[in-house]
Amino acid sequence: MAMQVGPADNGGEEQLNSSINTTPLVDVMLVLLIIFLITIPVVTQSIKLELPKERNIPLQTKPENIVIAVNRDGEMFWGIERLPDIETLVNRLKVESVKEPQPEVHIRGDGDVRYESVGRVVVACQRAGIFKVGFITEPPAGVAAR
Repeated sequence: MAMQVGPADNGGEEQLNSSINTTPLVDVMLVLLIIFLITIPVVTQSIKLELPKERNIPLQTKPENIVIAVNRDGEMFWGIERLPDIETLVNRLKVESVKEPQPEVHIRGDGDVRYESVGRVVVACQRAGIFKVGFITEPPAGVAAR
């Protein structure tokens, strides 16, 4: 509420001005209206495109895919066979890299494994000439798969 401060007109008694001054409100509303009128055409103008449709499809492991597991101790496994060292892995991947079509390598790393151990497997894939490397993960608990 606004109050009038100054000399009183009625014999020393002050009169309260109980009306609301709407001029600032109208000013603010007009500014907002102008801003919205200017920005709406900018937002609605766009180039017509056919955007790709995304679906989350569960991974289906094909027989030609290579699954390499790394446990929390950093030991590497080709399927269920333990690999003694990184050179053995590189040599086996080189044999697979010349196949047509080239198989994908899926790395399953334990949640507690050091990044260094998984990184060695990625470098081994790179050295062998493997182009497609993926990581297999599990969705967090409580997330439904689509």
